[in-house]
Amino acid sequence: MTISFQTHLCILCLCLFLMSACSTLNARKTAQTKTVQAKQTIAEEELLDVAIAVFTSNEISEKKAEKEGTNPEVRNAENHFVPYHLKNTLEQSGYWGMVRVTPLLSESPEVLVRGEITESNGRYLAVKVTVSDATGKVWQEKHYRTSAIASDYLSTAPGEKDAFQGLYNAIANDMADYLRELSPDEIKTLRTVSNLKFAQNFAPQAFGDYLDEDSRGKLSVRRLPADDDTMMARILQIREREYMFEDIINEYYENFYNAMWSPYHDWRSSNLTEQLALEKQKRSALLREAAGALLVALAILMEVQDVHDSPALTGTLVIIGGQVFMSGLNISKQSQMHYEALKELSESFGSDMKPAVMEFEGKKYELTGSAEEQYNKWRELLREIYYAETGLPPADASGEVKAR
Repeated sequence: MTISFQTHLCILCLCLFLMSACSTLNARKTAQTKTVQAKQTIAEEELLDVAIAVFTSNEISEKKAEKEGTNPEVRNAENHFVPYHLKNTLEQSGYWGMVRVTPLLSESPEVLVRGEITESNGRYLAVKVTVSDATGKVWQEKHYRTSAIASDYLSTAPGEKDAFQGLYNAIANDMADYLRELSPDEIKTLRTVSNLKFAQNFAPQAFGDYLDEDSRGKLSVRRLPADDDTMMARILQIREREYMFEDIINEYYENFYNAMWSPYHDWRSSNLTEQLALEKQKRSALLREAAGALLVALAILMEVQDVHDSPALTGTLVIIGGQVFMSGLNISKQSQMHYEALKELSESFGSDMKPAVMEFEGKKYELTGSAEEQYNKWRELLREIYYAETGLPPADASGEVKAR
């Protein structure tokens, strides 16, 4: 084998390295699931209400956040954004009654959705979703994960279409699949259990024996209150007041969602671009360093074998190899710059809810603090009003009746 052939072979290898380094790295795009729409209007009495609790996520350290491509502030905001967009998606499907996001786990919803964000960085979104009903039966507990590419951010619309809309649609479709299997009688039973569970939690001393619970924790109706039961009628009035406050909270969440949409959209889109650039640079750095080392090694080999014209050729190869190697190191340093850019792109979106003024029976009550705090205060106020009216002994948060 001649030296000329060896040289050409090395140059060919180098070209292959550099061509690979210049290739474009794209995120894999999963199929976009479409929402299954109700084919006809569903009777109001067959529409179940849905409560979506604010999502949770494991505490994310700075190191983990940097590795994933996000930060704790954005993740906290996403815990409110994702459930609200899911609310919009469920409403658009036409299968449900009232869909509300609640700051805390609702005590007795007809259908309850709980979620946990396990990954989110603009490129990937992964959530764990659990859906259950008033009886305690779990409809589904599934993990959903999808990816986005740059074009997914070009056709979004607030409240209607997110870059990860396929994931939201998949959740909505799975819920609709289960709902379609329920008979009208089963739906009616769920609504009854929901009301009795609310009454039981609110006034256990009066409604504690209306439901049975089996060994699996599933509830069933033991007996029903009379149609003219004034105490039950009062409980249902109070429940309507709780729904009214949940509507106020949802107005707050809607404002938060709308204010968050633009900066969050831009952050995720830029984050995706940064991540792809970062991966490409890391890959390019590795290949350039390898190519540089190969050139230097070739120069040393030619020097050792005393190849003709090797002094000039090896000097050139060492210089070129060193430059290629150093360019790889410089690109690696730029990776850290991208991490810093990702942090600068984010900001805290959350703030305390403005004071809410609620009216009940001609009296006004001002609630302050976060959405969670106001929600708890309103619940306690409704309980105090109920106990004052009925003369019944109050119950503590666990449902135990307090002794007087």
